[in-house]
Amino acid sequence: MTGTSGTGPDGSARSLPPLARFLPFMDWARHYDRGTFGADFLAAVIVTIMLIPQSLAYAMLAGLPPATGLYASMLPLVAYAVFGSSRTLAVGPVAVLSLMTAATLSRLDLPTDEARLGAAALLAALSGGLLVALGLLRLGAIANLLSHPVISGFITASGILIAAGQLKHLLGIPLEGHNLPELAQSAWAHWQSIDAATAIVGAAVLAMLWGARRWLAGGLAALGLSRSLAGTVSRAAPVLAVAATILAVHFLPASLDSVRIVGSIPQGLPPLAWPTMDAELVLELLPDAALIALVGFVESVSVAQTLAAKRRQSIRPDQELFGLGAANVAAAVTGGYPVTGGFARSTVNFDAGAATPLAGAMTAIGIAATALLLTPAFHDLPRATLAATIVVAVSSLIDFKALARTWRYSLTDFAAMAATILMVLAVGVEAGIATGVALSVALHLGRTLRPHIAIVGQVPGTEHFRNVKRHEVVVSPKVLSFRVDESLYFANARFLEDWLAARIAERPEVRDVVLICSAVNMIDASALESLETVSERLGAAGVRLHLSEVKGPVMDRLRRSHFLDHLSGQVFLSQHQAMCALAPETVRQAIGSAACSEAEAEALAMPRRAGSSGQD
Repeated sequence: MTGTSGTGPDGSARSLPPLARFLPFMDWARHYDRGTFGADFLAAVIVTIMLIPQSLAYAMLAGLPPATGLYASMLPLVAYAVFGSSRTLAVGPVAVLSLMTAATLSRLDLPTDEARLGAAALLAALSGGLLVALGLLRLGAIANLLSHPVISGFITASGILIAAGQLKHLLGIPLEGHNLPELAQSAWAHWQSIDAATAIVGAAVLAMLWGARRWLAGGLAALGLSRSLAGTVSRAAPVLAVAATILAVHFLPASLDSVRIVGSIPQGLPPLAWPTMDAELVLELLPDAALIALVGFVESVSVAQTLAAKRRQSIRPDQELFGLGAANVAAAVTGGYPVTGGFARSTVNFDAGAATPLAGAMTAIGIAATALLLTPAFHDLPRATLAATIVVAVSSLIDFKALARTWRYSLTDFAAMAATILMVLAVGVEAGIATGVALSVALHLGRTLRPHIAIVGQVPGTEHFRNVKRHEVVVSPKVLSFRVDESLYFANARFLEDWLAARIAERPEVRDVVLICSAVNMIDASALESLETVSERLGAAGVRLHLSEVKGPVMDRLRRSHFLDHLSGQVFLSQHQAMCALAPETVRQAIGSAACSEAEAEALAMPRRAGSSGQD
């Protein structure tokens, strides 16, 4: 039985057992040793310390009880360790999916907390099911539905929206709304009811976390601490903030009596139960589940690929679909909500030296121990502390410099990015991500509907052909050579017909037309019909149509049609050879009298049917 290829400990490719294609842990588990365990254990300790306050905070952001964040940080991590292909991706609740979950639940008429929890678990189950289905269909390329400018704009706007939404916890005021104008209007209406004690706690924690992020690691390193240890201490700042504010509320009850606290958190592990599959609720949640699955997958794959590249490893997007789907199904059966791979958490996991996904499973054990033993200690935790943790965490998502970079590089990409940001802020996350998907598809279609077409000539002294508008080149008045920088398909076939007809009308002396196919990766049936029409029309006008530099797969498809039988001209291996056959005097003018011989020119045309073609 044939094995599949995989990545060894050193990043090299090697053969794997067939089952490892579906269960990637079988690859790394065969080589697991004491040193690897030590690296994974240290990473798990660091990530657990980071994840405890984050889990509580993100559950609050999702509009769910804090314990839900802990539940979503246990079994999903184990499921991903079994099925995920990334060695260092850290799965769990993240800010953007928490915001999307909150927006989804807020639209539903759910009378009780129990109903909200059930809907959140069902949302995770639907997202997971969709991801698993896409993985089984090997549709990992779905990540390309969102262009980088669009996803960057969506994440930036989501970060702003998340931070604005935390004002109610940082200032102790009622705040309602699902977009920035609504939140701003609500904040303005209630600014006189700001609670001073809550604001002081929120401001103090914000200052502490900002200071720790910016100066603590460098300061500790300057004092002689190792950089790795200094970094670990700085990442533990949220835990220190949690402990400090719990103690403050406990020992200063009179001064901080008005500060809202987390309250009782159920102690123990969540029961395993499949969420109730109410048909009406499933249909209502399905569109949101699809958007959450798409956004979570795009974010996770981007992080996983970035980290894998640093160690010369690789991931498999199709397997990532399955791994993330399994993680979300695991979240559903443990009373959690949608999860994915987080950037900050995965980076910490990577920097801490995690070698395999078992580090995630160890992190799950640490979270489970916290749920079993430590939840009573969080009773007096101020909500303002968790809000400050969220604000500092999402600040890294906000990237206004990307707007400037995109503006300088591409106005169309900038327009898509800016439109996504405005839609998220002005309308909401669902409208923003829907706009982003639509704009990504529209941008792709816009680039391919009217592809770049260049008329080319020969660069003097070389066998190279370049755009006549950009280079000093030699051209033949009898031959029109042009290059299409895009695949030919139904959406741009008519554009090619019209463009060529206009050029031929401008050049009555042309007797041969050469379509250079070096950038054409595909010719679909509609484009093939257009080429047949072009060949017939040119032939009626006494002009022959030729092709040059046709790629092997494209030529294979052309040979399966009757196009080559009726082509008025020839198919040439290279544009230089085409010009040697059609206009040798122009080639001699460009590169000398010995450029082409008559015998060579006769042998240049490529065979139209099966046989030696010389193509790649």
